[in-house]
This record gives sequence, C-alpha cells and structure tokens, in this order.
Amino acid sequence: MPRIPTGLQSRVMSAEKAGQLITSGMTLGMSGFTLVGYPKALPEALVASGHAKDLTVCTGASVGDDMDGVMAKAGIIKRRYSYQSNKSMRTLINEGSIGYIDMHLSHVPTFVNRRMGGIHIDAAIIECAAVTEEGLIPAASMGASDAFVRMADKVIIELNETIPLDIIGMHDVFDIGVPPNARPIPITHPLDRVGVNFIPCPPEKIAAIVVTQLPDKSPAFAEPTEVSRVIGRHIIKFLQSEVAAGRMPENLLPLQSGVGSVANAVLQAFADSGFRDLTMYTETFQDSALELLDQGIILGATTCAVSFSANLQKHFYDNLAAYREKLILRSQELSNSPELIRRLGLVSMNTPIEVDIYGNVNSTHIAGSTVMNGIGGSGDFTRNASLNIFATESVGKAGAISCVVPMVSHVDHTEHDTQIIVTEQGVADLRWKTPRERAELLIEKCAHPDYRPMLRDYVTQAAKTAKGQHTPHDLSQALSWHQRFLATGSMK
Repeated sequence: MPRIPTGLQSRVMSAEKAGQLITSGMTLGMSGFTLVGYPKALPEALVASGHAKDLTVCTGASVGDDMDGVMAKAGIIKRRYSYQSNKSMRTLINEGSIGYIDMHLSHVPTFVNRRMGGIHIDAAIIECAAVTEEGLIPAASMGASDAFVRMADKVIIELNETIPLDIIGMHDVFDIGVPPNARPIPITHPLDRVGVNFIPCPPEKIAAIVVTQLPDKSPAFAEPTEVSRVIGRHIIKFLQSEVAAGRMPENLLPLQSGVGSVANAVLQAFADSGFRDLTMYTETFQDSALELLDQGIILGATTCAVSFSANLQKHFYDNLAAYREKLILRSQELSNSPELIRRLGLVSMNTPIEVDIYGNVNSTHIAGSTVMNGIGGSGDFTRNASLNIFATESVGKAGAISCVVPMVSHVDHTEHDTQIIVTEQGVADLRWKTPRERAELLIEKCAHPDYRPMLRDYVTQAAKTAKGQHTPHDLSQALSWHQRFLATGSMK
C-alpha cells in the first residue's frame, strides 16, 4: 500500500516549511515513548529557524536527544510534560530554566482529553509509518498520540520510511471517551483486541506531512551484573513460592516491567526459571522480553512501545510479520489503565531510587530536590497490581549510598501501596506487616550489611524520642543521611 494516499500528496512539504506552522507560545503534543516513535526532523527545523520560542511540549514518555536534547539546549522550551530521560533536559529542569510537570502516565491522555487545567494542544506532531484516508498508522510506540491527534487544532506528520509497513495491524486504538460518558474497556486478556489499527484523523486536520528516513536512537542496556542476576534469582524464587502456596497460577499473572538495565536483567532471570506460557501487560517491551518471546516463554504482550537495543531493533523490524499477532501496541491510556491493571491482576516490577524502613519508595528524586526522569507508569501499576515488587541494588556509588534509608527524601509510592522489596541481600515481604515489622524486615533482609548497624541504631533512637510509637521517627535525624551525602559524598 502507498504510505500517503493520493488525496494527501499536496500536504507533503519540507520540515522547514512545516516548522513555520509552529509559533511562539504554542503547546505541542508530540509522539514518542521510551525513545521510540518521536519526531526528529521538526525539532531540528524549529531549532534551526529559531522563530518559535516559549513552547510547551507534552509527550507520552521519554524521547531521544535529537528531540528533547536539541530543543532544550536551544532554549525554545518553556514547559515540559510528563516524563523525560534526557540529560540536557534534566539539567535545565533542575536549574529552573524549564518548568517540568511530572505526572502518572495514565493521567496524561485523561488531562488532554478533558482539557483539565486549561491545557489545549495547538498542534500534534506525530511520527507515523503511513497515512490512510481513515487515519494514521503510528510508529512502534503509541504513547498519548491518539489523545494529541484527537484534541489538537492541527496535525503535522513525520512519515518515517524506515518503518516497515508490516507494522500495520500491530496497533489497537480504542477511544474510551470522557466522563460522564466514558466507556468500560472490554479487555479481559492481554491479547484481546478491541479497537482499530489506526489513529482516527480527519484528512482536513492534517496540515503537513514531512517525509523522513531518520531512525530512533536505540537505548543501550548495560550487561547484567552478578548483583542484578542475584536480584533476578530472588524474584524468581519468591514467585515460585507464591505458586507453591496457591496464591498465583503456574503461568503467573500477566507481568509488567519498568524500564532500564535492572528491569531488563530481572526479566532475563525468567529464561531459566521453569515458568512458561507467560503474558505481559506492560508499558515498555524491552530486549529481555523479546528474547523470552522468541524462546516461547512469553506467549504475547500488550505494550505501549517496543524499545530495543540496535541489534534487536533490526531483528524486530526484519520479523515484524511474525510478531504482529503476538504484540499489541496500545496507547498509554489503555496500557497504564488502572481499570485494566486491576482486572488482569498484574505482577508489577519496578526499580526505585531508594526505599525507607517503613516501605515508602522514592522513584524520582536525588536528595529530595533533583529530579531524575519522572514517575512514569510505576504509580499506575503499583497502586493497582495484584502484586507489586520494587527491586534495586542495596547500595549505589560503590557503597557511598544506601538504597535503604531511615526516611526517603521524596515519596512517590507510600507504604500503603508497596508490597515486596528486593535487593541482592534478599526479599522483604511487607504484606500485612506493621510499620515496626516492616522496618525489621527491610533492615535484615534488604539493607547492605555495612548500613544495617546504622539503621538499627536509628530505629532504637527513634523509638526513644518519637512521641508516637506506631511509626517512630527521630525527625532531627531522619534525613541526616542525605545531608551527610550532600556534604561529604557518602552516607556513612
């Protein structure tokens, strides 16, 4: 099939000409999710022309340096929603030069669809594999593109000819609607298809089509370390015990895995676990997940994006026809839907920055004020999954930082939501445990031996000084570890 129908050929233009449709002060809804399917030519053209400034940029999740990086360094972004992982963008956010609003990923399309807070999308800029008379065939990610297209005044398409047309049929687009007329989502299995395979878009709404051959910047995953392998083995052993106790079926419940090298390493542990016939309902499908799919350990998955290293990305595109029935690309409004997460009963696995002795989790900030990437979808899954697991190494920076602390410097997931904490030291099952019981488990099972005496001393001192004994804290010392790190470079 042609990538552009005859009736839309007149909208084809250069990135430079299409960029002139963007003016200062606009709010742009741009495709992209975990470094996949984001515009590349338009950002470069906007930076080169310099005519549009004070832009508000909203994406589904993180995008590549050739979008976030170039626009941030050029100083044309005023505000950024909702998740980012770019070093230049992060630096300017933490300097206060760019306003950043970190949001649960399931909330982004909801806010856009309802124009909550007065947000209005002036233009949607969407990378696509093709355009039809009915709508858009997205790239290998969905993100919040459907909401951006639906609510934008105009749509600018980057049509990327490097994406094989075999991707047609992999997407599943379902319009939930908005309250009071929102529709239930009729999904009861990760591989159910309930919508159409394109983003509906009236042809008259398409203002420009820019043809490109620019590939995504593939993520790089660190090779698993012995520490991350041990963490993976702990998780597998724990899940096996859940099956043995009758709390989990033999093929488990659908899995969700966060992004990054630790998450990727944890999934690798399933290769030799004995588990089979697994499914995933997740926001990102990474290298290890694709390898498990190739091995027949995973039968299929729903995801919002497929984010692979360069070699596996080529393998994926070369074999798209074979993967089309096994992988379903949905918008983050569905992949991260609390309704579906709870109905399907997911096993959620994510990576924290730090955990405190009572089970509160910090996923986003260093020392309370320096944002890293954002909360992403971890809140959507943690609150609603049947079983949630947070896995991290017990120490960072060669032992200078303990990942188990008296009090987290920023709270993303409260003790009321967290269930299972795993480090290379062991597993702390916090379910049905009092705060004091949680503290003992986390110190003895998860904290590094170098920090256990300090944590025990803190608990003893907190019990002596706290007015309330339900969750005792010594507020004069609760954040002293972070203060010591900022002053000396070590928590010890």
